Amino acid sequence: MRIETHGQQIEVTPALRSYVESKLARLARHFDQPFEVRTQLSLDKPAHKAEANISIGGRTLHADASAENMYAAIDLLADKLDRLLLKHKEKLVDQHRGNSAARSYG
Repeated sequence: MRIETHGQQIEVTPALRSYVESKLARLARHFDQPFEVRTQLSLDKPAHKAEANISIGGRTLHADASAENMYAAIDLLADKLDRLLLKHKEKLVDQHRGNSAARSYG
């Protein structure tokens, strides 16, 4: 898994970068194949905003979160991405099961 972190109107400090990487590291447990996460941190006064795009298997998944501070926004973003990847994985498994069932009965 490769994580890119960019800032829009905010400097991405090493502490923020390592926090993003530590929070998003748990996403790798869902898929064995490598995927890419692009994270953008921005400041929309008074809220802090974190957005991410995940490129996996030819698809792009997007999530965003905002909170009073950047660390809380990153936490919310990690939770949303976790749920999004689980949903994507369930769709892939259901689709695979549906195709194999259709072939065996058909």
